[in-house]
This record gives sequence, structure tokens and C-alpha cells, in this order.
Amino acid sequence: MQKRLENGLIFIFTISLIATLGSLYYSEVRGFEPCTLCWYQRILMYPIVLVSGIALYERNAKIALTTAVMAIVGGSISIYHYGIQKLTFLHDSAPACGNVPCTGQYVNYLGFITIPFMALTAFVLILITSLFVLKWQKESK
Repeated sequence: MQKRLENGLIFIFTISLIATLGSLYYSEVRGFEPCTLCWYQRILMYPIVLVSGIALYERNAKIALTTAVMAIVGGSISIYHYGIQKLTFLHDSAPACGNVPCTGQYVNYLGFITIPFMALTAFVLILITSLFVLKWQKESK
């Protein structure tokens, strides 16, 4: 049972690290300036790397509740952000988002994969894994 918990923590750490490195790649290497909603998503993703890394080192699966909450909030922002990019009725009423419009799409792979979509995917994977870790914790008691 302990191996499952450790693998869950490894997965959460890996996904959050990949998402963090990906966002840094797009902003620092490619030069894409993040909009306000992108910053909010980063604010919720970056700490997951730190807390899951510490939890992995300490073998403390209790962090799963924290990562689940952060993934729910970050995923909600990602859903809204993706919606204002892809849905015209939301696009037209999108609020101003600072220097860079939140409706802008720096990337649009396969016609639907944008940066908020990639963030949403990471948040969903983290949430699902966090819920499994919480379930496995209960079973091991």
C-alpha cells in the first residue's frame, strides 16, 4: 500500500514540475508574456512542485488534500480562461486582462490545445491523483 502512495506523490510532483517548466519555457524562452489569468494559474501550480517535492522527500501523503484544493481552484481558472479563448459568447464579454489580452492564443496545437488547456490537463491529472492518494490513505488505516 505504501508504494501506491509514494507513486502517487511522484506522479503529482512530476506533472506539476513539467507544467512549471513548460510555463517557464513559453515565457522565458519563447518570449510569450503571460496574461493575468495565466499568472493566477502559475500561482497555483508552482507551489504544488514545492509541497509535493517536500512531501515526497518526507513520504508524507497527507499533502494530497492541499494539492487537490489547489488543483480544483487552478483548474477552475483554466476552464474559464480556455472558455474565453474558445467560446465566442465568452470571448466577446471577456474582461480586460492587463497588458496581454486573456483571449489571445500564443499556441493552438491541433486547433484546440492552448496554454490554458495544457494547464487544465495538468490540474486535472493532479486532482485525480490527489483523490486516489486520499482514498489509499483511508484504506491503509
